[in-house]
Amino acid sequence: MNHSKPLVGVGIAVVAALALTGCSGSGTGADDANSTDAAKLESLSIMAPFLSTNAPEEDNEIEAAVEDVIGVDLDMTWVPNASYGDKVNITLAGDDLPQVMVIQGKDPGFVRNAEAGAFWDLTDYLDDYENLKTTFPEVQRASSVNGKVYGVFRARDVMREAVIIRKDWLENVGLELPETTEDLYEIAKAFTEDDPDGNGADDTYGLIIPKWPGTIGTNSPWDAIETWYGAGTRWTERDGELVPNFTTDEWFEAVQFERQLVEEGVVNPDYATFDSAKWNEPFLTGKGGIIIDVHSRVGQLISLVKQSDPDNFENYVDVTGNLTGPDGDLYALPTSGYSGFLAIPKAQVRTEAELRGVLEVLNELNSAEAGPILNNGIEDVTYTLDGDLAVAVDDVPQALKDTVGAYAQLGTNVNGFQGYLPKQPSEYEQEMYDKRKEIEAADLESAQFDPAAPYVSPTYVSKGAQLDTIVADARIQYIAGQIDLDGLEDAVELWRSSGGDDIIAEINELADADS
Repeated sequence: MNHSKPLVGVGIAVVAALALTGCSGSGTGADDANSTDAAKLESLSIMAPFLSTNAPEEDNEIEAAVEDVIGVDLDMTWVPNASYGDKVNITLAGDDLPQVMVIQGKDPGFVRNAEAGAFWDLTDYLDDYENLKTTFPEVQRASSVNGKVYGVFRARDVMREAVIIRKDWLENVGLELPETTEDLYEIAKAFTEDDPDGNGADDTYGLIIPKWPGTIGTNSPWDAIETWYGAGTRWTERDGELVPNFTTDEWFEAVQFERQLVEEGVVNPDYATFDSAKWNEPFLTGKGGIIIDVHSRVGQLISLVKQSDPDNFENYVDVTGNLTGPDGDLYALPTSGYSGFLAIPKAQVRTEAELRGVLEVLNELNSAEAGPILNNGIEDVTYTLDGDLAVAVDDVPQALKDTVGAYAQLGTNVNGFQGYLPKQPSEYEQEMYDKRKEIEAADLESAQFDPAAPYVSPTYVSKGAQLDTIVADARIQYIAGQIDLDGLEDAVELWRSSGGDDIIAEINELADADS
Protein backbone atom coordinates (compact mmCIF):
# COMPACT_ATOMS: atom_id res chain seq x y z
CA MET A 1 0.00 0.00 0.00
CA ASN A 2 1.21 3.51 -0.77
CA HIS A 3 2.06 5.35 2.44
CA SER A 4 2.87 8.72 0.86
CA LYS A 5 1.32 11.64 2.71
CA PRO A 6 2.93 14.67 0.93
CA LEU A 7 6.28 14.11 2.60
CA VAL A 8 8.30 16.39 0.33
CA GLY A 9 7.71 20.12 0.93
CA VAL A 10 6.76 21.89 3.35
CA GLY A 11 9.41 0.62 34.11
CA ILE A 12 6.57 3.24 34.46
CA ALA A 13 3.14 2.84 36.04
CA VAL A 14 0.41 3.38 33.50
CA VAL A 15 -2.12 6.01 34.50
CA ALA A 16 -5.62 4.61 34.17
CA ALA A 17 -7.57 6.01 31.24
CA LEU A 18 -10.67 7.99 32.07
CA ALA A 19 -13.76 7.71 29.90
CA LEU A 20 -14.65 10.63 27.68
CA THR A 21 -17.82 12.39 28.66
CA GLY A 22 -18.43 13.92 25.24
CA CYS A 23 -17.75 13.19 21.61
CA SER A 24 -14.64 14.51 19.94
CA GLY A 25 -15.27 17.84 18.27
CA SER A 26 -14.42 18.91 14.77
CA GLY A 27 -15.49 22.52 14.47
CA THR A 28 -14.02 25.15 12.23
CA GLY A 29 -12.72 27.65 14.79
CA ALA A 30 -12.27 28.21 18.52
CA ASP A 31 -15.17 30.65 18.60
CA ASP A 32 -17.52 28.47 16.56
CA ALA A 33 -20.04 26.06 18.04
CA ASN A 34 -18.31 22.83 19.10
CA SER A 35 -19.71 19.55 20.36
CA THR A 36 -18.90 20.64 23.93
CA ASP A 37 -18.60 24.15 25.33
CA ALA A 38 -15.29 24.99 26.94
CA ALA A 39 -15.08 25.14 30.71
CA LYS A 40 -13.99 28.54 31.97
CA LEU A 41 -10.62 28.21 33.72
CA GLU A 42 -9.35 30.54 36.40
CA SER A 43 -5.90 28.94 36.53
CA LEU A 44 -3.79 26.46 34.60
CA SER A 45 -1.24 24.14 36.20
CA ILE A 46 1.83 23.31 34.11
CA MET A 47 4.94 21.23 34.77
CA ALA A 48 7.98 22.26 32.76
CA PRO A 49 11.79 22.01 32.85
CA PHE A 50 14.21 24.87 33.38
CA LEU A 51 17.73 24.80 31.98
CA SER A 52 19.48 27.39 34.16
CA THR A 53 20.85 27.06 37.69
CA ASN A 54 17.79 28.42 39.47
CA ALA A 55 14.09 28.13 38.79
CA PRO A 56 12.04 31.30 38.19
CA GLU A 57 10.87 33.00 41.35
CA GLU A 58 7.18 32.98 42.18
CA ASP A 59 5.12 35.92 40.94
CA ASN A 60 7.87 37.04 38.58
CA GLU A 61 7.25 39.76 36.01
CA ILE A 62 7.40 37.41 33.01
CA GLU A 63 4.67 35.22 34.46
CA ALA A 64 2.58 38.27 35.30
CA ALA A 65 2.91 39.55 31.73
CA VAL A 66 1.89 36.17 30.29
CA GLU A 67 -1.09 35.94 32.65
CA ASP A 68 -2.30 39.37 31.53
CA VAL A 69 -2.44 38.08 27.95
CA ILE A 70 -3.93 34.62 28.49
CA GLY A 71 -6.46 35.70 31.12
CA VAL A 72 -5.77 32.98 33.71
CA ASP A 73 -3.29 32.45 36.53
CA LEU A 74 -0.40 30.08 35.89
CA ASP A 75 0.42 27.49 38.54
CA MET A 76 3.92 26.47 37.50
CA THR A 77 5.92 23.48 38.69
CA TRP A 78 9.53 23.98 37.57
CA VAL A 79 11.85 20.96 37.46
CA PRO A 80 15.61 20.97 36.73
CA ASN A 81 16.16 19.74 33.21
CA ALA A 82 18.70 17.12 34.34
CA SER A 83 16.09 15.33 36.43
CA TYR A 84 13.01 16.16 34.37
CA GLY A 85 12.56 12.68 32.86
CA ASP A 86 12.57 11.07 36.30
CA LYS A 87 10.10 13.66 37.58
CA VAL A 88 7.73 12.91 34.67
CA ASN A 89 7.81 9.21 35.53
CA ILE A 90 7.17 9.85 39.22
CA THR A 91 4.36 12.27 38.45
CA LEU A 92 2.63 9.86 36.08
CA ALA A 93 2.79 7.15 38.72
CA GLY A 94 1.13 9.39 41.31
CA ASP A 95 -2.21 11.11 41.69
CA ASP A 96 -1.14 14.76 41.67
CA LEU A 97 -0.80 15.63 38.00
CA PRO A 98 -0.83 19.07 36.39
CA GLN A 99 -3.27 20.00 33.66
CA VAL A 100 -0.42 20.37 31.18
CA MET A 101 2.97 18.64 31.10
CA VAL A 102 5.96 19.35 28.93
CA ILE A 103 6.90 15.96 27.45
CA GLN A 104 10.41 16.03 26.03
CA GLY A 105 10.09 13.15 23.58
CA LYS A 106 8.44 9.90 22.57
CA ASP A 107 10.24 7.69 25.08
CA PRO A 108 8.79 4.22 25.73
CA GLY A 109 7.16 5.24 29.01
CA PHE A 110 5.26 8.11 27.47
CA VAL A 111 4.18 5.96 24.52
CA ARG A 112 2.82 3.24 26.84
CA ASN A 113 0.94 5.79 28.93
CA ALA A 114 -0.45 7.61 25.90
CA GLU A 115 -1.67 4.44 24.20
CA ALA A 116 -3.21 3.27 27.48
CA GLY A 117 -5.34 6.43 27.50
CA ALA A 118 -3.49 8.52 30.08
CA PHE A 119 -3.30 11.58 27.81
CA TRP A 120 -5.89 13.24 25.63
CA ASP A 121 -5.73 12.42 21.93
CA LEU A 122 -5.76 15.90 20.39
CA THR A 123 -5.83 14.80 16.74
CA ASP A 124 -9.38 16.00 16.11
CA TYR A 125 -9.20 19.08 18.33
CA LEU A 126 -6.22 21.23 17.40
CA ASP A 127 -7.58 22.49 14.08
CA ASP A 128 -10.43 24.13 16.01
CA TYR A 129 -7.99 26.69 17.43
CA GLU A 130 -6.43 29.35 15.24
CA ASN A 131 -3.10 29.41 17.05
CA LEU A 132 -2.84 25.64 17.52
CA LYS A 133 -3.64 24.70 13.92
CA THR A 134 -0.19 24.03 12.58
CA THR A 135 1.31 25.22 9.33
CA PHE A 136 3.82 22.35 9.61
CA PRO A 137 1.64 19.21 9.22
CA GLU A 138 4.66 16.97 8.51
CA VAL A 139 6.17 17.96 11.85
CA GLN A 140 2.91 17.38 13.71
CA ARG A 141 2.68 13.91 12.17
CA ALA A 142 6.28 13.22 13.16
CA SER A 143 5.48 14.19 16.75
CA SER A 144 2.49 11.86 16.86
CA VAL A 145 2.40 8.35 18.29
CA ASN A 146 1.38 6.04 15.47
CA GLY A 147 -0.63 8.82 13.88
CA LYS A 148 -2.36 10.06 17.05
CA VAL A 149 -1.41 13.51 18.30
CA TYR A 150 -1.00 13.48 22.08
CA GLY A 151 0.43 16.97 22.47
CA VAL A 152 0.97 20.39 20.96
CA PHE A 153 4.48 20.09 19.57
CA ARG A 154 7.12 22.69 20.43
CA ALA A 155 8.38 23.80 17.03
CA ARG A 156 12.04 24.17 16.19
CA ASP A 157 13.67 25.18 12.90
CA VAL A 158 12.77 22.51 10.36
CA MET A 159 15.56 23.34 7.94
CA ARG A 160 19.03 24.04 9.36
CA GLU A 161 21.46 22.12 7.14
CA ALA A 162 24.13 24.19 5.45
CA VAL A 163 27.53 24.06 3.79
CA ILE A 164 29.86 26.56 5.48
CA ILE A 165 32.96 27.55 3.54
CA ARG A 166 36.12 29.62 3.93
CA LYS A 167 35.20 32.57 1.74
CA ASP A 168 38.80 33.69 1.28
CA TRP A 169 39.91 30.22 0.19
CA LEU A 170 37.07 30.00 -2.30
CA GLU A 171 38.17 33.27 -3.88
CA ASN A 172 41.83 32.17 -3.90
CA VAL A 173 41.06 28.99 -5.88
CA GLY A 174 38.69 30.83 -8.24
CA LEU A 175 35.53 28.84 -7.48
CA GLU A 176 31.95 29.73 -6.56
CA LEU A 177 29.79 28.47 -3.73
CA PRO A 178 28.70 24.87 -4.42
CA GLU A 179 25.29 24.03 -5.80
CA THR A 180 25.78 20.28 -6.32
CA THR A 181 27.59 17.39 -4.65
CA GLU A 182 30.00 17.40 -7.60
CA ASP A 183 30.77 21.06 -6.85
CA LEU A 184 31.44 20.07 -3.25
CA TYR A 185 33.97 17.48 -4.42
CA GLU A 186 35.72 19.96 -6.72
CA ILE A 187 36.01 22.59 -3.99
CA ALA A 188 37.21 20.07 -1.39
CA LYS A 189 39.84 18.85 -3.84
CA ALA A 190 40.97 22.40 -4.65
CA PHE A 191 41.18 23.25 -0.96
CA THR A 192 43.41 20.20 -0.51
CA GLU A 193 45.64 20.47 -3.57
CA ASP A 194 45.70 24.10 -4.76
CA ASP A 195 47.23 25.90 -1.76
CA PRO A 196 44.10 27.92 -0.88
CA ASP A 197 45.89 29.85 1.89
CA GLY A 198 48.81 30.75 -0.36
CA ASN A 199 51.53 29.75 2.07
CA GLY A 200 53.26 27.40 -0.38
CA ALA A 201 52.84 24.38 1.89
CA ASP A 202 50.78 21.22 1.43
CA ASP A 203 48.99 21.64 4.76
CA THR A 204 45.25 22.02 4.07
CA TYR A 205 42.25 19.82 3.40
CA GLY A 206 38.70 20.40 2.29
CA LEU A 207 36.04 18.88 4.52
CA ILE A 208 36.15 18.99 8.31
CA ILE A 209 34.15 16.05 9.68
CA PRO A 210 34.13 15.02 13.35
CA LYS A 211 33.44 11.72 15.05
CA TRP A 212 29.67 11.73 15.25
CA PRO A 213 28.05 10.85 18.60
CA GLY A 214 24.85 9.57 16.99
CA THR A 215 24.07 6.75 14.59
CA ILE A 216 22.62 6.81 11.08
CA GLY A 217 19.85 9.34 10.66
CA THR A 218 21.10 11.83 13.27
CA ASN A 219 21.96 14.63 10.82
CA SER A 220 25.69 14.04 10.62
CA PRO A 221 27.63 15.33 7.58
CA TRP A 222 27.50 11.76 6.21
CA ASP A 223 23.70 11.74 6.65
CA ALA A 224 23.42 15.03 4.77
CA ILE A 225 25.33 13.68 1.77
CA GLU A 226 23.18 10.54 1.76
CA THR A 227 19.99 12.59 1.76
CA TRP A 228 21.37 14.78 -1.05
CA TYR A 229 21.93 11.61 -3.08
CA GLY A 230 18.20 10.81 -2.78
CA ALA A 231 18.28 8.15 -0.06
CA GLY A 232 15.73 9.97 2.09
CA THR A 233 16.04 10.93 5.72
CA ARG A 234 16.38 7.91 8.02
CA TRP A 235 13.47 6.12 6.29
CA THR A 236 12.03 6.49 2.82
CA GLU A 237 9.41 4.86 0.60
CA ARG A 238 10.25 2.35 -2.11
CA ASP A 239 7.59 0.51 -4.14
CA GLY A 240 4.86 1.35 -1.63
CA GLU A 241 6.86 0.15 1.38
CA LEU A 242 8.61 2.17 4.07
CA VAL A 243 12.24 1.10 4.36
CA PRO A 244 15.38 2.37 6.13
CA ASN A 245 17.38 4.65 3.87
CA PHE A 246 20.46 2.42 4.17
CA THR A 247 18.68 -0.31 2.21
CA THR A 248 18.44 1.87 -0.91
CA ASP A 249 20.70 2.03 -3.95
CA GLU A 250 21.07 5.78 -3.45
CA TRP A 251 22.48 5.28 0.04
CA PHE A 252 25.12 2.86 -1.22
CA GLU A 253 26.05 5.30 -3.99
CA ALA A 254 26.40 8.11 -1.45
CA VAL A 255 28.60 6.04 0.85
CA GLN A 256 30.86 5.19 -2.07
CA PHE A 257 31.17 8.92 -2.75
CA GLU A 258 32.03 9.48 0.92
CA ARG A 259 34.72 6.82 0.71
CA GLN A 260 36.14 8.54 -2.38
CA LEU A 261 36.40 11.80 -0.43
CA VAL A 262 38.38 10.06 2.29
CA GLU A 263 40.57 8.03 -0.08
CA GLU A 264 41.55 11.17 -1.98
CA GLY A 265 42.54 12.93 1.23
CA VAL A 266 40.06 15.80 1.02
CA VAL A 267 38.67 15.05 4.50
CA ASN A 268 40.57 15.59 7.75
CA PRO A 269 42.48 12.34 8.37
CA ASP A 270 41.23 12.05 11.97
CA TYR A 271 37.52 12.16 11.03
CA ALA A 272 36.83 8.92 12.92
CA THR A 273 38.15 10.31 16.24
CA PHE A 274 38.04 14.12 15.91
CA ASP A 275 36.12 15.70 18.81
CA SER A 276 33.01 17.53 17.58
CA ALA A 277 33.48 20.06 20.41
CA LYS A 278 36.56 21.31 18.50
CA TRP A 279 34.81 21.42 15.13
CA ASN A 280 35.47 25.13 14.58
CA GLU A 281 39.21 24.97 15.23
CA PRO A 282 40.53 23.65 11.88
CA PHE A 283 38.32 26.17 10.06
CA LEU A 284 39.64 29.06 12.15
CA THR A 285 43.28 27.98 12.12
CA GLY A 286 43.41 27.43 8.36
CA LYS A 287 43.65 23.66 8.23
CA GLY A 288 40.25 22.87 6.70
CA GLY A 289 37.77 24.89 4.70
CA ILE A 290 34.32 23.24 4.61
CA ILE A 291 31.88 22.34 7.39
CA ILE A 292 28.54 20.60 6.76
CA ASP A 293 26.39 21.43 9.78
CA VAL A 294 23.51 23.60 11.01
CA HIS A 295 23.61 27.16 9.71
CA SER A 296 23.73 28.66 13.21
CA ARG A 297 27.42 27.68 13.22
CA VAL A 298 27.93 30.49 10.72
CA GLY A 299 27.15 33.00 13.45
CA GLN A 300 29.54 31.29 15.85
CA LEU A 301 32.37 31.33 13.34
CA ILE A 302 31.83 34.96 12.37
CA SER A 303 31.86 35.99 16.04
CA LEU A 304 35.10 34.11 16.64
CA VAL A 305 36.79 35.55 13.56
CA LYS A 306 35.59 39.01 14.59
CA GLN A 307 37.47 38.66 17.87
CA SER A 308 40.76 37.82 16.15
CA ASP A 309 40.47 40.08 13.09
CA PRO A 310 37.87 42.81 13.74
CA ASP A 311 38.90 44.85 10.69
CA ASN A 312 38.52 42.06 8.14
CA PHE A 313 36.17 39.53 9.73
CA GLU A 314 33.68 39.75 6.87
CA ASN A 315 36.17 38.10 4.49
CA TYR A 316 36.37 34.61 5.97
CA VAL A 317 32.95 32.89 6.13
CA ASP A 318 30.29 32.15 3.53
CA VAL A 319 27.38 29.74 3.45
CA THR A 320 25.01 27.94 1.14
CA GLY A 321 22.27 25.39 1.74
CA ASN A 322 21.53 21.80 0.80
CA LEU A 323 23.14 20.56 -2.41
CA THR A 324 21.62 19.04 -5.54
CA GLY A 325 22.47 15.36 -5.94
CA PRO A 326 23.72 13.35 -8.94
CA ASP A 327 20.23 13.01 -10.44
CA GLY A 328 19.82 16.79 -10.66
CA ASP A 329 17.14 17.07 -7.96
CA LEU A 330 17.40 18.83 -4.60
CA TYR A 331 16.71 16.62 -1.59
CA ALA A 332 17.05 18.73 1.55
CA LEU A 333 17.82 17.25 4.97
CA PRO A 334 15.38 18.52 7.63
CA THR A 335 15.45 18.26 11.39
CA SER A 336 12.59 16.55 13.21
CA GLY A 337 11.14 20.06 13.52
CA TYR A 338 10.11 19.79 17.14
CA SER A 339 11.43 19.37 20.66
CA GLY A 340 8.81 17.59 22.71
CA PHE A 341 5.25 18.79 23.21
CA LEU A 342 2.66 20.00 25.67
CA ALA A 343 0.49 17.04 26.70
CA ILE A 344 -2.73 17.03 28.72
CA PRO A 345 -3.25 14.22 31.30
CA LYS A 346 -6.78 12.87 31.63
CA ALA A 347 -6.33 12.28 35.36
CA GLN A 348 -6.42 16.05 35.89
CA VAL A 349 -8.45 17.18 32.87
CA ARG A 350 -11.40 14.83 33.11
CA THR A 351 -14.04 16.08 30.69
CA GLU A 352 -14.11 17.35 27.15
CA ALA A 353 -15.33 20.70 28.45
CA GLU A 354 -12.25 20.94 30.67
CA LEU A 355 -10.06 19.88 27.74
CA ARG A 356 -11.46 22.65 25.57
CA GLY A 357 -10.89 25.09 28.41
CA VAL A 358 -7.22 24.08 28.54
CA LEU A 359 -6.88 24.27 24.76
CA GLU A 360 -8.36 27.77 24.75
CA VAL A 361 -5.64 28.87 27.16
CA LEU A 362 -2.91 27.15 25.13
CA ASN A 363 -4.34 28.88 22.06
CA GLU A 364 -3.81 32.24 23.78
CA LEU A 365 -0.34 31.13 24.94
CA ASN A 366 0.66 30.74 21.28
CA SER A 367 -0.82 34.06 20.21
CA ALA A 368 1.01 36.98 18.65
CA GLU A 369 0.58 38.82 21.96
CA ALA A 370 2.00 36.11 24.23
CA GLY A 371 4.70 34.85 21.86
CA PRO A 372 7.07 37.82 22.21
CA ILE A 373 6.92 37.52 26.01
CA LEU A 374 7.85 33.83 25.89
CA ASN A 375 10.52 34.31 23.23
CA ASN A 376 11.94 37.77 24.00
CA GLY A 377 10.70 38.88 27.41
CA ILE A 378 9.23 42.32 28.10
CA GLU A 379 9.72 45.21 25.72
CA ASP A 380 11.93 48.00 27.12
CA VAL A 381 12.92 45.71 29.99
CA THR A 382 14.74 42.80 28.34
CA TYR A 383 14.71 44.11 24.75
CA THR A 384 13.88 47.09 22.59
CA LEU A 385 12.67 47.08 19.00
CA ASP A 386 14.58 48.37 16.01
CA GLY A 387 11.97 48.02 13.31
CA ASP A 388 10.83 44.42 13.69
CA LEU A 389 14.11 43.19 15.20
CA ALA A 390 14.81 42.73 18.91
CA VAL A 391 17.81 44.45 20.49
CA ALA A 392 18.86 43.02 23.84
CA VAL A 393 18.91 45.54 26.68
CA ASP A 394 22.31 45.83 28.33
CA ASP A 395 22.74 44.88 31.97
CA VAL A 396 19.59 42.79 32.29
CA PRO A 397 19.98 40.77 35.51
CA GLN A 398 20.94 37.14 34.85
CA ALA A 399 17.99 35.92 36.92
CA LEU A 400 15.60 37.73 34.56
CA LYS A 401 17.37 36.33 31.49
CA ASP A 402 17.05 32.85 32.98
CA THR A 403 13.37 33.43 33.68
CA VAL A 404 12.71 34.37 30.04
CA GLY A 405 14.58 31.21 29.00
CA ALA A 406 12.45 29.09 31.31
CA TYR A 407 9.13 30.44 30.01
CA ALA A 408 10.33 29.82 26.46
CA GLN A 409 9.80 26.13 27.33
CA LEU A 410 6.06 26.83 27.06
CA GLY A 411 6.27 28.23 23.54
CA THR A 412 4.92 26.05 20.75
CA ASN A 413 5.15 28.27 17.61
CA VAL A 414 3.27 25.63 15.62
CA ASN A 415 2.21 28.15 12.98
CA GLY A 416 5.40 30.15 12.84
CA PHE A 417 7.75 31.89 15.24
CA GLN A 418 5.74 34.11 17.58
CA GLY A 419 8.39 36.61 18.56
CA TYR A 420 11.03 38.97 17.26
CA LEU A 421 14.22 37.82 15.58
CA PRO A 422 17.43 39.28 17.05
CA LYS A 423 19.14 42.27 15.47
CA GLN A 424 22.73 41.41 14.61
CA PRO A 425 25.71 43.49 15.80
CA SER A 426 26.85 44.72 12.37
CA GLU A 427 25.54 45.23 8.85
CA TYR A 428 27.58 42.27 7.57
CA GLU A 429 26.38 40.00 10.35
CA GLN A 430 22.80 41.05 9.64
CA GLU A 431 23.27 40.27 5.94
CA MET A 432 24.62 36.83 6.79
CA TYR A 433 21.80 36.16 9.25
CA ASP A 434 19.23 37.16 6.65
CA LYS A 435 20.97 34.97 4.08
CA ARG A 436 20.70 31.98 6.43
CA LYS A 437 16.96 32.56 6.87
CA GLU A 438 16.50 32.85 3.09
CA ILE A 439 18.36 29.56 2.55
CA GLU A 440 16.21 27.96 5.23
CA ALA A 441 12.98 29.05 3.56
CA ALA A 442 14.10 27.99 0.08
CA ASP A 443 15.34 24.55 1.14
CA LEU A 444 12.16 23.85 3.13
CA GLU A 445 10.33 23.38 -0.17
CA SER A 446 12.52 20.32 -0.88
CA ALA A 447 12.60 18.85 2.63
CA GLN A 448 12.74 15.05 2.76
CA PHE A 449 10.72 14.26 5.86
CA ASP A 450 11.02 10.87 7.53
CA PRO A 451 7.78 9.03 6.63
CA ALA A 452 8.27 6.56 9.50
CA ALA A 453 8.73 9.22 12.20
CA PRO A 454 5.19 8.87 13.62
CA TYR A 455 5.46 5.13 14.15
CA VAL A 456 6.82 3.32 17.20
CA SER A 457 8.02 -0.20 16.47
CA PRO A 458 8.00 -2.52 19.52
CA THR A 459 11.07 -4.33 18.21
CA TYR A 460 12.90 -1.05 17.76
CA VAL A 461 12.03 -0.03 21.32
CA SER A 462 13.57 -3.24 22.65
CA LYS A 463 16.47 -3.71 20.21
CA GLY A 464 16.99 -0.40 18.46
CA ALA A 465 20.00 0.75 20.46
CA GLN A 466 21.89 -2.42 19.55
CA LEU A 467 20.71 -2.57 15.95
CA ASP A 468 21.56 1.07 15.25
CA THR A 469 25.26 0.45 15.78
CA ILE A 470 25.49 -2.38 13.23
CA VAL A 471 25.14 -0.29 10.10
CA ALA A 472 26.58 2.88 11.63
CA ASP A 473 29.83 1.10 12.53
CA ALA A 474 29.96 -0.60 9.14
CA ARG A 475 29.50 2.72 7.36
CA ILE A 476 32.59 4.18 9.06
CA GLN A 477 34.53 0.96 8.43
CA TYR A 478 33.64 1.08 4.75
CA ILE A 479 34.46 4.79 4.41
CA ALA A 480 37.81 4.10 6.09
CA GLY A 481 38.57 1.23 3.68
CA GLN A 482 38.52 -1.40 6.44
CA ILE A 483 35.77 -3.41 4.73
CA ASP A 484 34.66 -3.63 1.10
CA LEU A 485 31.22 -3.14 -0.40
CA ASP A 486 30.33 -6.79 0.23
CA GLY A 487 31.16 -6.26 3.91
CA LEU A 488 28.87 -3.25 4.06
CA GLU A 489 26.06 -5.20 2.41
CA ASP A 490 26.67 -8.02 4.92
CA ALA A 491 26.18 -5.54 7.76
CA VAL A 492 22.82 -4.47 6.35
CA GLU A 493 21.81 -8.14 6.10
CA LEU A 494 22.93 -8.68 9.71
CA TRP A 495 20.75 -5.73 10.73
CA ARG A 496 17.82 -7.34 8.92
CA SER A 497 18.28 -10.81 10.43
CA SER A 498 18.88 -9.44 13.95
CA GLY A 499 15.46 -7.79 14.11
CA GLY A 500 15.54 -5.19 11.36
CA ASP A 501 13.07 -7.06 9.15
CA ASP A 502 10.69 -7.19 12.11
CA ILE A 503 11.02 -3.43 12.50
CA ILE A 504 10.25 -2.89 8.81
CA ALA A 505 7.18 -5.12 9.06
CA GLU A 506 5.93 -3.37 12.22
CA ILE A 507 6.46 0.13 10.81
CA ASN A 508 4.54 -0.76 7.66
CA GLU A 509 1.74 -2.41 9.63
CA LEU A 510 1.38 0.77 11.70
CA ALA A 511 1.48 2.90 8.55
CA ASP A 512 -1.22 0.74 6.94
CA ALA A 513 -3.42 1.14 10.01
CA ASP A 514 -2.88 4.92 9.89
CA SER A 515 -3.70 5.26 6.18
